[in-house]
Amino acid sequence: MKEITLDINADTKCTHYTPVDAEENLPLIILIACVATIGGFLFGFDSGVINGTIDGIQQAFGSNSIGTGFNVASMLLGCALGAFVAGKSADRYGRKGLLVICALLFILSAWGSGIAANSTEFVIYRLFGGIAVGAASVLSPAYISEIAPARLRGLLTSIQQVAIILGLFCSFLSNYFLAKFAGASTTALWLDISAWRWMFWVELLPACLFFVTLIFIPESPRFYAIKNNRAQGINVLSRLFGPAKAEPLWQQIRATLNDSHQPRFRDVFYQHSNKVKPVIWVGIGLATLQQLVGINVVFYYGAVLWQAVGFSEADALLINVFSGGVSILACFITLFLIDKVGRKPFLLIGSIGMSLSLLGLIFAFSNGTIDANGQLQLGDWGFMALVQANMYVFFFNLSWGPVMWVMLGEIFPNQIRGSGLAIAGLSQWLANFAITISFPMMLASIGLAVTYSFYAVFAVCSAIFVLKFIEETKGKSLEHMQDS
Repeated sequence: MKEITLDINADTKCTHYTPVDAEENLPLIILIACVATIGGFLFGFDSGVINGTIDGIQQAFGSNSIGTGFNVASMLLGCALGAFVAGKSADRYGRKGLLVICALLFILSAWGSGIAANSTEFVIYRLFGGIAVGAASVLSPAYISEIAPARLRGLLTSIQQVAIILGLFCSFLSNYFLAKFAGASTTALWLDISAWRWMFWVELLPACLFFVTLIFIPESPRFYAIKNNRAQGINVLSRLFGPAKAEPLWQQIRATLNDSHQPRFRDVFYQHSNKVKPVIWVGIGLATLQQLVGINVVFYYGAVLWQAVGFSEADALLINVFSGGVSILACFITLFLIDKVGRKPFLLIGSIGMSLSLLGLIFAFSNGTIDANGQLQLGDWGFMALVQANMYVFFFNLSWGPVMWVMLGEIFPNQIRGSGLAIAGLSQWLANFAITISFPMMLASIGLAVTYSFYAVFAVCSAIFVLKFIEETKGKSLEHMQDS
C-alpha cells in the first residue's frame, strides 16, 4: 500500500485512493467552495451592474463627468474599507460569520441603490455594497483555500474568478434585456419605475440565495485553530477529510501559529523591527497591478467607452455581453489548467498578452477622427478596437483575474494571513478607486489613446514584477508558506 501523507495540501502523485484518501468528503468541499463563490458572483454583479445605469444616474441626479465618476467609484471606497476590516476581523470573528454579514449588506445595497432619490442616498447605499464586495473579495478565496486540498486548491479558488465574471456577465445580460424591454435604461419599465433602478433590484435574488446557503456550511478549521477551539476544529476536519486525518492535521495547523499570542497586525513586521516582511510587498504588488492595467474601465465604463467611439447604447450593452462571454471562456481555461501549469506562467502570459492587446487598442484609437459633436469616430478601425479590447479582456481573465485571488489566498502564512489579506485588499481597492474615478476625467481631457497608454505601461510593469518577485505556489501546503 502506498504511504499515506497527512498533509492535505501536499502535492502528491497518487494515481488511486487509499482507504484513508477515500474518507475525504469531496462533495462537502465542493459545496463549501460553491457557496463561498456566490460572494464572488455578487462581487461581479454589484461591480458590473453600474455599467448599464450610468445614463439613468446622470439624468436622475443631474451629475456631470466628475460627479458621475464619483457615483460609480464611491462603491470602491466601501470596497477598500470592507477588504481591510474583513481581513483583520476574519481572525477574530471567523470567515463564515463575516460572509453572513456580507450577504445582508448585499441585500441592503441592492434595494437601496434602486430606491435612491438623490446622489447622497445612492452613494450611501453603494458604500454598503462596496463594504460587502470588498469583504467578500478577500474572504471567499481565503476561505476556499483553507478548506481545499492542494491538488484542488487552484481549481476551487479559481472558481471565485469564474463566479466574479459570471456575475459581471449576468449583470451585463440583465442590463441589456431590461434596457431593451424598456426601450432605454432611462425609460420606465414595470410599475412605472425606470429600467436602471430595476437593474439594481435584480441583485436581490442571488443576495438572498447567498444568505440562505451560508447557513449550511461550516466555519474554517484554521479559524478554530487560531482560537485554539480543538473540539470544533477536529469536528470540521473530520467532516472534510475523515477522522483518521483530523488529529494530525489539527496538530500541523496549530504548529504554524504563535502560541504566545493570537494573530495580530504587528506580525506583518519582523520581530523587533519595523521592516515589513517581503511577502506583504508581494501581496501589495499583485493586488495593485491587477487594477492599474485598467481592466475595470472596461467592466465599469464599457457602455460609455463604446458609445464614445460611435456605438449606440443598445450596441454598447450587447458588446458588454459578448465581452462577458469571452471572460468566462478565459476563466474556464485557467480553471482546468492552473493546478497543472502553475500560477506564475499564467501571470506572465497574461501580462504579455495584455501589453500587446493594449498597444493594438491604442493604435486603433489614435487613428480615429473627432466629429462635429466632439465624439471619437473609428470608422474602419472600429472592428480592430473591438478585437483588441476583447483580446485584452481574454488575457486578463486568463491570468491576473483569477490567479491574483488564488495567490492572495495562498502566499500568506497562517499567522499573518488575515493581516496580509487586509493590506492587499485595501491596496487593491484603492487602486481600483483611483483608476475608476480618473477615467471620465482622462477621457474628457486627454482622450482614449493616451488614457490607454497609461494602462499599457502598467501591463508591461506587471510582466517585470512577475519575473522578478513571484515564486510558484502550486502544490505547496498552506502550512509550508514562509514569511519571506
